[in-house]
Order: sequence, then C-alpha cells, then structure tokens
Amino acid sequence: MPRAPSFDRDDLIERAMALFWRKGWAGTSLKDLEAALNLRPGSIYAAFGSKEALYGLALDRYAKNGAARLDRLCRDKGPLEALKANIFAVTVEGPDPRRACMLAKTLLELAPQDSPLARQASNHLMRAEEGFFALFRAAQDAGQIAADHDPAALARRYQSDLMGLRVSVERPDIDALALVRQVADQISALSESQQVKPQE
Repeated sequence: MPRAPSFDRDDLIERAMALFWRKGWAGTSLKDLEAALNLRPGSIYAAFGSKEALYGLALDRYAKNGAARLDRLCRDKGPLEALKANIFAVTVEGPDPRRACMLAKTLLELAPQDSPLARQASNHLMRAEEGFFALFRAAQDAGQIAADHDPAALARRYQSDLMGLRVSVERPDIDALALVRQVADQISALSESQQVKPQE
C-alpha cells in the first residue's frame, strides 16, 4: 500500500498563504516554497499539483480566515461594533498588522495578465463585500443605522476604505492608529445619528 503523506495539509496551506501574501505571485519562487513548507519540489507538486493550484488554495484560506474573524467579532460585539473592530484587527492589531490585503494585491498583480487567480481574488472580494452588506443590513434592522442609508453603498465604501487604509498605514509619516480611529469613527457616526436627542 502507498504510504500516507506525513504532512499536515492545512498547515502547509497556511504557511504557503503567509508566504504568497508577503511576496506575491511572481516574487515567490519554488525555492521559497520548498523552504517555507519544508518539502521537496516533487512533494509539493504531488500534494498540490502546481504553484498556481497552491496559490488558489492560499487565496481560499485567506478569504476563509477573514470571514471567520468577522463572524467571531459579530458574535462577540454585534454587527456594527464588529465592523469597527475589524478595521483595527486588520491594520494595527494581530501578529501581522498593516499588511495590505492579499486579495487586492493578487488582483493588482495578475489582472493585467487575465489570470484565473485574479478572477478568483475578485470573486472573494465580492463575497467579502456581501458579508459587509449583511452586517450593515443587520445593524439597520436593529435600528442602529437610519433607514435612509443604503447598506450596499455602505458595504462598498467600507471595503474601499479598508483596503486603502491597509496601504496608507504602511507610510512612516502617518499616525496609523489615529487614521484607523478616524475611519472607525465614521462607522460610529452612523449609530450616533440614530440616537434620540433629549427634549428641551
């Protein structure tokens, strides 16, 4: 009988994701993958088929991790506070703060080549936007956001702000925490506009 693989596939995908996220598609060589995964080329191809297939799995894992983080925040804090906390989580908190979005980096790098990986990244970004829409809608249904706000427009603006923020905070001349707080305050303002003012 053939020997079962002795590696943890999920762990390898997680490590490959971290490498691809940091170095990009073109910047990641087979030698880089060998070192990061501690596998020989033949084992990498036997396990994943190709560099492109492994990158696709890494994109899926990245998107899955982001969705899971937002779900946890929503369970702990509710929809509107989760959206605010997520801004801090992906910029100035966590083990790898301030790194630009892997999906956005992939789209920028590979869209000019009409790569299937760019289309995969774009699809994940659309699903992420749908997740933001669901949270804005839930907050609206809970009376935290006025009915005249469009949750779809809020979700698109939120995603755009988030991606731009993750790039901007890399600049050494910017007070990252102050900038993050400013964007989070825009979310708070949606809720504050619903507060009933006391009668004089």
